[in-house]
Amino acid sequence: MGELESIRVFLAVAAQQSFAGAARQLGMTPASVTRTIAALEAQLGVQLLVRTTRQVSLTSAGAVYAERVTPLAKGLAEAADETREAQGIVSGRLRISAPLSLGVKVLPAVLSQFGALYPQIHVDVSLSDRFVDIVEEDYDLAIRISGPPNDKSTIWRKICRVPRLLVASQEYLRARGTPQQPEDLDGHDCLGHRNDSGNEVWQLFNGKRQHSHKAEGSLSANNGDLLAALVLHHRGIASLPRFIIEADLAAGRMAAVLPDWSTAEIWLTLYYPPYEQLPLRVATFSDFFETHVNKICPL
Repeated sequence: MGELESIRVFLAVAAQQSFAGAARQLGMTPASVTRTIAALEAQLGVQLLVRTTRQVSLTSAGAVYAERVTPLAKGLAEAADETREAQGIVSGRLRISAPLSLGVKVLPAVLSQFGALYPQIHVDVSLSDRFVDIVEEDYDLAIRISGPPNDKSTIWRKICRVPRLLVASQEYLRARGTPQQPEDLDGHDCLGHRNDSGNEVWQLFNGKRQHSHKAEGSLSANNGDLLAALVLHHRGIASLPRFIIEADLAAGRMAAVLPDWSTAEIWLTLYYPPYEQLPLRVATFSDFFETHVNKICPL
C-alpha cells in the first residue's frame, strides 16, 4: 500500500477511534487496517496511536501528524474529483445528512436507482433528527424537512411542500372526544415534536382565522415515526407529515383531527455548504433526487 493510502487509513482510524470502524468505512478487513498502521508507524519511527480495550486514540506525535496530513489528503481528494469532473466523470464520495423517517421511507428507492446509474459515486448517508451543521461536520449536502432556513451561511433548494395533518387513533377519540375547534385541543394530550428550541407550537389556519397551540402533553419526541407509533398506542394527538402516516390513515388506524384546519407550511429542501459551484457529484444527486421525489409528491 502506498504512503497516500496509508495516510487515508490512518485518518480514518483517528476519526473513528476504532480499527474496526475504519475498516467498515474503507471496505477493508480489520487485520489489513492494523497492518497498514503498523507499517506507517515503522516507516515514520514513531507511535501514532494508542490502543486500549475501549478505543483508539492519537498520541501527541499522532495528533501533530494528523493535523499536518489532513489538509494534504483533502486537497489530493479534491484535486482527483476536480480532474474527473473536468472530463465529465461523476465519481467520488458523497456525504449526506437526512432525517430518520424520510431516510427509512423514501431514500432506499432513491439510493438504489442512483447507485445503479452512478456506480462510481460512494454515497455515505447519516440519519439523524437533530439539526446538523453541514459545514462544521463536513457534509456535502443535507436533506431536511423544515420551514425557511435561519442559517444564512448555507445554500438551500426547495424541492416540494410536505403536507402535515393532526391525527389521533380512533380509540383515543372515542375515549377523549373529537376536537371541533382548535381551542378544544387544550383538553387533550398533544404529542409534540421536540427540537433544540423546545416543544412544538402548532400554527393552525382556516381562511383568515389563525390559532397557535403549544403541543404539551405527557410525551414528546424528536422523531416522527415514534410519534406515529405513540398515536397508534392511543396516547394522544400529533402533527405528522402525510408520508409517515399515509398507510395508517388509509387503513383507518388513524383519523384526521380538525381536517378543515391546515398547519404552517414545511418544505422538503436540500441544503449545501457555501459552494461557489456545486461539485458535479452533488449537482448530479440533487437533480436525480428532485426528479424522483417530484414523481411521488405530495410526500
